[in-house]
Amino acid sequence: MNGADVLCQTLLDHEIEVCFANPGTSEMHFVAALDAQPQMRCVLGLFEGVVTGAADGYARMTERPASTLLHTGPGLANGLANLHNARRAHSPMVNIVGDHATDHLPYDAPLTTDIESLARPMSHWVGRVGGTTSIQADVKSAIVAAQSHGGQVATLILPADAAWGKAEYAHSSLAEVPELLATDDKAIGNAATAIRRAGSNCLILLGGAALRPEPMAEAARIANTFGATIMAEQANARITHGLGSAAPTRIPYAVDTAVAQLAAFDTIVLIGAKSPVAFFKFPGKPHRVIRPDCKVITLAGPETDPYTTLSALREGLGLDSHAALRVVDAPRPEIAHGALTAQAVVQTIAALLPENAILCDEAISHSHALGLAARGAAPHDLLQLTGGAIGIGPSLSVGAAIACPDRRVINVQADGSAMYTVQALWTQAREGLDITTVILSNRSYACLYGELTNLGRPEPGRNAQRMLDLDDPSLDWTALAKGLGVPGIRVTSTAALARELAQAIATPGPSLIEVALSDTT
Repeated sequence: MNGADVLCQTLLDHEIEVCFANPGTSEMHFVAALDAQPQMRCVLGLFEGVVTGAADGYARMTERPASTLLHTGPGLANGLANLHNARRAHSPMVNIVGDHATDHLPYDAPLTTDIESLARPMSHWVGRVGGTTSIQADVKSAIVAAQSHGGQVATLILPADAAWGKAEYAHSSLAEVPELLATDDKAIGNAATAIRRAGSNCLILLGGAALRPEPMAEAARIANTFGATIMAEQANARITHGLGSAAPTRIPYAVDTAVAQLAAFDTIVLIGAKSPVAFFKFPGKPHRVIRPDCKVITLAGPETDPYTTLSALREGLGLDSHAALRVVDAPRPEIAHGALTAQAVVQTIAALLPENAILCDEAISHSHALGLAARGAAPHDLLQLTGGAIGIGPSLSVGAAIACPDRRVINVQADGSAMYTVQALWTQAREGLDITTVILSNRSYACLYGELTNLGRPEPGRNAQRMLDLDDPSLDWTALAKGLGVPGIRVTSTAALARELAQAIATPGPSLIEVALSDTT
């Protein structure tokens, strides 16, 4: 065996069985090693942002890491934006980044870069294979790092000579992954006291793994008894969502709206969430969207088991596991009629969403409206843009569909951000994935028009319009989809959207629907 063989076998030993890849010359020995292991599923992305975004989607749905294969520093750099999103989502991931042979680095060949410095801001852990004698231990270290602290991005740099050199493989026990931490009794007691005192003025803010069914149910029991409110962070990696769930509403994106909604709370208990802040700073508006005098209690971070924490908190409050809880019981949305507005689109999608679907939300300007409409939809999982680096929806859908081949994936996608990783459509077609992409075509970066208004410029001039409009020329999404192997259709009425969406959901394989919105906001 050579080093690449040992690397591949060690990944498989730890049930890392999918590799999202865009390889280059320095990774050919690893490609050969993957070729010799048919149990490893190799998925090609035509751009590294597709590769890293897909690995993120896979991790969110399986709670296990996939590997990525990236070509030297520039290849890694192309994937950094979606690594940023994965890092914010606490998605476990093992990135393998090829590099020149060690003795070739002093010659400063064209692709020579400081890969460690590129990787570090978007990775929780960065390592370099020291040689063929250490490769198995180095891979194990990356795997342990990826699965620690509730999920981390681990980046392992693989020099070409470490890949081609002869290496020994040890049939040893698996690397031991640290378990999630427990919250100590004193912290539980303090939080329980605060909730009793605050009552209806208490907010329990959930994020990360706390948005799975069991911890949400525990939080709902507490809130139902003591009159507290439950909310989720503004953007979340994955929420168990829809009718019958205990999914809370989310903190709004707009600063003024968030401040108004959170003004009632003098105590916030954080479970897997951070203290809420404004997405951006605006002149005359606050950094934080909670009251300055609000008491913030961090009870559980991403490295802490949220279900164990909330169960202990419930017991500390004197409630049993059968205490009543509040679940979403809103009427299921009906198919909209009338003009093809953004609100009509999200309502129609929610009405037709099949049970157990995965809803990937990169609707940007219309994300909040989509989330509210989908609260009354059939039970589903909701995946969001966690880090704010736009362009993840199409590739996130790829990873989610590969993780859950028995579930329909619906990607509700803003048109501008879809162009960042449009190559993901090709991967959807090649892999035959059951993904329906709904493009919200308002032919602009509509959210930026809103931000310009926030700065006191309600009437943008020609230069601003040239930077924010996408209508000269207009994007032809049906042609783009067809060119990448995905059937596409453009709809201009609400009735046509309902008809085509129902057909797309019922038809195996990928499809794209471009929705020509009648409103461009």
